[in-house]
Amino acid sequence: MVVASTSGNAYFDRANHQKKEQKNMANEAAQPTPDKSDVPEGAARARDDKESARRASLKPLKALVPFLLRYPKRLVLTLLFLLIAAAAQLSIPIFAAGLLDQGFIEQNLDAVASFGWLILMVAAIMAVAGGARHYFIAVIGERVLTDIRTAVFKHLLQLDATYFDTHRVGELTSRLNGDVATVRGAIGSSATLALRSLVTIIGAVVMMFLTSVQLALAVVVGLPMLIIPIIYFARRLRRMSRITQDALADLSAIATEALSATKTIKSFVQEENQANNFVFHSEESYGAEVTRLKARSVLIAIVMFLGTGAVVMLIWWGAKSVFEGSVSAGQLIQFLIYAIMASAALTNMSEIFGSLQTVAGATERLVEILETKSTMPEPENPLSMPEPPLGTVEFSDVDFSYATRENEVVLKNISFEVKPGETVAIVGPSGSGKSTIFALLQRFYDVNGGSIRVDGVDAREVRSQDLRRRFSYVEQESIIFAGTIADNIRFGKMDASDEEVIEAAKAALVDEFVGRLSDGYNSVVGERGVMLSGGQKQRLAIARALLKDAPILLLDEATSSLDAQSEHLVQKALERLMQGRTTLVIAHRLATIRDADRILVVDGGELIDQGTHKELITKGGRYAQLAKLQFQDEPSN
Repeated sequence: MVVASTSGNAYFDRANHQKKEQKNMANEAAQPTPDKSDVPEGAARARDDKESARRASLKPLKALVPFLLRYPKRLVLTLLFLLIAAAAQLSIPIFAAGLLDQGFIEQNLDAVASFGWLILMVAAIMAVAGGARHYFIAVIGERVLTDIRTAVFKHLLQLDATYFDTHRVGELTSRLNGDVATVRGAIGSSATLALRSLVTIIGAVVMMFLTSVQLALAVVVGLPMLIIPIIYFARRLRRMSRITQDALADLSAIATEALSATKTIKSFVQEENQANNFVFHSEESYGAEVTRLKARSVLIAIVMFLGTGAVVMLIWWGAKSVFEGSVSAGQLIQFLIYAIMASAALTNMSEIFGSLQTVAGATERLVEILETKSTMPEPENPLSMPEPPLGTVEFSDVDFSYATRENEVVLKNISFEVKPGETVAIVGPSGSGKSTIFALLQRFYDVNGGSIRVDGVDAREVRSQDLRRRFSYVEQESIIFAGTIADNIRFGKMDASDEEVIEAAKAALVDEFVGRLSDGYNSVVGERGVMLSGGQKQRLAIARALLKDAPILLLDEATSSLDAQSEHLVQKALERLMQGRTTLVIAHRLATIRDADRILVVDGGELIDQGTHKELITKGGRYAQLAKLQFQDEPSN
């Protein structure tokens, strides 16, 4: 059993050590494709924490300003109603002083009634202005929340594959949802409360000087006693807030990973271990948050105590002034109300400042995403792809290593050419670089050396989207989106008509099983297509590729995980898909590519041989060895 610690300090002390252990474990299990656990998170977060500790500023919040400035009318109305409410609030002590001096002390009922009505009218103005302010700032908060979330999501979709190789999906989801929601809280409540408190403090201090300069000077002298604790604890809160948010992101990543692999977890009877792992990180997150809350609570308590102490001292000093005749009793009450207003607002500011430190940490994490630049920028003057498409592919002396493992050569000096309409198969042992060739073709990564040309144009000299429109891609385990069968087919061409969708489905033999579904093409397939079999999902992916109608087809072991009957149906669908197209096929089952025009043999990242099936068998090289293992009953010639 994993013992779940509830100590926040323990989390801070162990965070980097734990990250190093996780990274070492990931490196031991590394595969030829980039491993997402190879993230240098410990170093990055240690740097972030050091920076956060050094700066207790709210500078990251400046990134929210452009989003707010999109709605100037609502902002102006919010500020207007805020000022009206603050002015009304600041007028109450004046009427209270008149009520005391001219009403109660002089025992004048008319004065009591007059000032009472004035106070009631001011309260009504405060209520209306306060409600309007709350409405407008809440609407702005929701609007900005939507804008930020959209901006982050769109930017994530524009980043290259290397970014996702080094960041866990669960952590990014945490930023997209949790951090954005935190920012919304700042805009919807903290920011407006901070502005109201600031206006109240300034207005109250001005009114205190107008009421009694002597008493006001005493208050100003005591202000540093309240400000110093705020600054001191803010330094700690900023660092703790960032660590807490990172802990929550870790927790989200663990949950996302586990929930997306429930069948595997159950199959290996690892429910308890996974639950213990989640509990451990959940308790660590809880402990980190408790430590942050302690610091924030101490800050609030100190400010409240010092503020109350200051008011008590003012009462003593004010009473002395009343006895000496320098101020009236009403003026003292007026001054004390302003002092209490300022003290309460300052207490609010201390609490808000702590909240804004959390928001600053969340904003900083979002800004990190928005400021991340792609390692594969689009060309400044992109070339156009030739029309009509040619369907040619050319690799020239291509070298490649993944950025996460730069010292490991994945492809070395790869050169080959595929002619229009040709079917070329790529074979080789696992980890030899076959799937990497497909990734480079679609420019998910850039080559380290050499060049890749599609239809005679260098892949780096055209817009990535224009390049990818030349390919239809069918994976070994195709991604099926939550939605209907029609939605998934239409993913290949979003503006396709129903007739086009059905035509593609028939060509891919999707109609063979759709007819058995109660809702036909409107049947919901579930998340990742859980309602469909492996063969059905592959036929759905083939229909999607047919609808896209790209000139070059990429098949990445599209039938390797299917049973014989499903493979037969999928193979028939693939034959229809391949007609009239340039096709590149990655295959482990050599029986599926015996009729290919040419077969490329890749091993250790190098192209070691090529030819037809018969030519390679005759040569007796690596391909012949693989064929012998798979075709035990077939003659060697």
